[in-house]
Amino acid sequence: MAITQPKPTRLQAAPALFQLLADSALSRAALNACGVPLALLDADKRKVTYVNAAFAAYFGFGEAEALGKSLAALVLRGDEALAQRVLADCPSAWPLTAWRKDGAELQLQLSLSGVRGADGRLTHWVLTFSDRAEIERLRAELESMKSSLSLGSLALRLEPAGQPARSAQQPRVEITPADELHAERQPARALHQR
Repeated sequence: MAITQPKPTRLQAAPALFQLLADSALSRAALNACGVPLALLDADKRKVTYVNAAFAAYFGFGEAEALGKSLAALVLRGDEALAQRVLADCPSAWPLTAWRKDGAELQLQLSLSGVRGADGRLTHWVLTFSDRAEIERLRAELESMKSSLSLGSLALRLEPAGQPARSAQQPRVEITPADELHAERQPARALHQR
C-alpha cells in the first residue's frame, strides 16, 4: 500500500518568500510607528512611494494623498528646482521652509539619504523632517536682544586661552573702600572654636 504525502501548505512551499513578506510587513509597521515624519521617494520617478503616520500628522497629507506626488508638489509649493537641488546633494541635511496642506508655513530641517539595491544602483531616497520652529524663534529673539543692547562697551576680546586680551577695554568697576562700608569688624576665629 502506498503512503501518500500530505500536500504542502503555502507556508511550507515557499518559506523564504513568507519570511520576506513578514519582515517587510514588520519593517513597514516600524516605520509607521516612528515618531519622526518620514517619506520614501522613488529615485527614478522622484515620486513619493510611502509616508508614515508622523508625516501625515505633521504635513496634513495622508498616505493616499501623498503617493505618486513629487516632494515639491507636497511640501515645497511646487518649487521643483529646489527639490532637484536637495536630491542632488544626497546625503545631506537642509534647513528649509515648507508648507502644510492647510498652507501653514513650517521651518524644518530635511535630512535625506539614498537606498541602494543589490546592484549598487540608487533606488529610493529616505527623507526625514525635524521641526525647527523653536530654534528659529530663539534665533530671532537673540538677534532682537543683540540689536537692542549696546554691547560695544562691554565686549571683551579673548585670547585663545579664554583670558581677556591685554589691549581689550575693561569695564571700569569702582570698589568702595572698606572704611566707608561701616561694617563691624570681628576677629577671625579658627574653625574648631565655633
